[in-house]
Amino acid sequence: MKKGAKIAIAISGILVIALAVGGTIFFVNKNKYNPEKALEEYTSLINDKKYEEMYSKITKESQGNISKEDFIKRNKNIYEGIEATNIKNKVLKVKKDGSNYDITYESTMNTIAGEVKFKNTVVVKKDEGIEWSSKMIFPDLSSDDKVRVNDEQAKRGSILDKNGNVLAEDGYINEVGIVPGKLGDAKEDNIKKISELLEVSEEYINTEITASYVQDDTFVPIKDISSSDERVDQLLEIPGIMLNDKKARVYPLGVEAAHLTGYVQNITAEELEKNKDKGYSSSSVIGKVGLEKAYEDTLRGTDGVEIYIEDKNGEKKSEIASTELNDGKDVTVTIDSSMQKLLYSQLESDKGFAVAMNPNTGEVLAMVSTPSYDPNDFILGISNNKWEELNNDENKPLYNRFQGTFAPGSSFKPITAAIGLENKAIDADGTKNISGKSWKKDDSWGDYSITRVTDYGSTTNLTKAMVYSDNIYFAQVALDVGKDSFATDLTKMGFGEKIPFKYGLYSSQFADDDKFKDDIQLADTGYGQGKLLVNPIHLASIYTAFLNDGNMIMPTLDSGETSKVWKENIMTKDTASTVLNTMVSVVEDPAGTASEAKIDGLTIAAKTGTAEIKKTQDDTEGTELGWFAAMTTNKDNNNLLVVSMIEDVKDKGGSHYVIPKVKTALETVK
Repeated sequence: MKKGAKIAIAISGILVIALAVGGTIFFVNKNKYNPEKALEEYTSLINDKKYEEMYSKITKESQGNISKEDFIKRNKNIYEGIEATNIKNKVLKVKKDGSNYDITYESTMNTIAGEVKFKNTVVVKKDEGIEWSSKMIFPDLSSDDKVRVNDEQAKRGSILDKNGNVLAEDGYINEVGIVPGKLGDAKEDNIKKISELLEVSEEYINTEITASYVQDDTFVPIKDISSSDERVDQLLEIPGIMLNDKKARVYPLGVEAAHLTGYVQNITAEELEKNKDKGYSSSSVIGKVGLEKAYEDTLRGTDGVEIYIEDKNGEKKSEIASTELNDGKDVTVTIDSSMQKLLYSQLESDKGFAVAMNPNTGEVLAMVSTPSYDPNDFILGISNNKWEELNNDENKPLYNRFQGTFAPGSSFKPITAAIGLENKAIDADGTKNISGKSWKKDDSWGDYSITRVTDYGSTTNLTKAMVYSDNIYFAQVALDVGKDSFATDLTKMGFGEKIPFKYGLYSSQFADDDKFKDDIQLADTGYGQGKLLVNPIHLASIYTAFLNDGNMIMPTLDSGETSKVWKENIMTKDTASTVLNTMVSVVEDPAGTASEAKIDGLTIAAKTGTAEIKKTQDDTEGTELGWFAAMTTNKDNNNLLVVSMIEDVKDKGGSHYVIPKVKTALETVK
């Protein structure tokens, strides 16, 4: 016989397999019964919620004690009621008694009240199955007992602005309902009025008030609305209408801060799985976007939950598991509600964003994106029609613009100036001879050329170029610096890097692969075009370096946090001062592109920007993004920096359309 061969031998009617391994023959009885496997298969069915198959695995005697219907109902109600998952049984001991096997095992499972662990025993009968009773679910559970869940919902922490004003809190809304017996003789007319006011169908209302459980004096909930909703008084004039207070998340600023605050909703199965070790349950709410998501771990509380066994007399028999109630903690952010509302009022009819920051401390005071939506709609129960309307709106009200990145246009030129000075490609007093409104490096550029708005004379310097926003000048500066050095300095400023900010933002970029493809792309980048895409909060952070001796201040939302430097010495103190002075000239010089932003008593450093969004250089159908970034510089540690961008300004005056909107915010500094 060859080594490793298998020989089937019939001994006393029992099939035995002989295995020759390493010269030794082992005999394994294939007909040997495995009671542990029977328990394992049964447990797997519990995890898969296959209650009917579970019933087929128990003995006939056990089935005689409980019907299939009652078995399924009892197991389903208990296991799913306590949200049992990941049930595992570790066998500790098996005792054989004839064809019966007594198995002692340790059971563990995750539940709504945390992990549950207990020892149990079960009898498994060969060729019959598991001897089942309610004690198999929990050792202390008798057939007349019930498993109860008592839960107390934790309060979610509030979000407060720097002055203690509420941005989000657990408050109250109005639950609008109908008491059918009080609809009166004009029942149909009243239902029609309710339908029109609440924007729900008459069919839906009639279905609800004629449900089998409804009596004449039953309160039938129809729709939730805000407690400040202007329809409240009109609804209360209709016979049969009744309003109840209902706890809910409330956003007092509504559309003015929707993208900032975000909103909460019920947790999804996917989110529950992702956060399975954090104490969430299927009834939990979770921050979906905005500050609600950013500060989720602080804001959320832990519900108090007790799972216990109740006897037939309604008395508590024993506790299975419990978790302590812990309310969420309040969060105070650097946002200033008054600045948030002011900037929203300036942009509400536009597509754009505005962010405000204290450039001395990095405190972010406002983040506005328009058009907007009302986050309270998501709490009240947004209708399919409303959801489709928001999603299909060509102006994209759900799109968070201050979170994204855009071509900055000329608002980028101060950065090019700083890089040029640092690399000695230019100096503060040096001049360039540029004539005409169009320029290209050489014939290798073919038909491509760079244009500027004004030919203000053949001799120019850094200050003049900044005042007149000269594209050609800054394109030449970028070329003089060179592709590698320009890329290196942009990387030092945080391009291509995750922005260290509590609220998730898209990273700025200067090229698809962090490398300039050619001189044309480099030249275009010099005046804020090419492949350049910048996040506004990142741009604001870079601007802080001009006011802080070359140090970029880290943007923050955490109130009370001391200012931190994000990028140290991205430019020298002299470079920062030089560029800052040129930006002041943009406002102070009557020829400056932002001269209309001048405010008596304030020294303002600023830069306008108009980014062209077009397919080719000859494209006349493209749109324009209008930028204006400005900051006060003479208010010690209480200066204000505002960066704003508005889309589609081509026929509205370009960046000049944005200036007065930002100026309104700067005037609050006086």
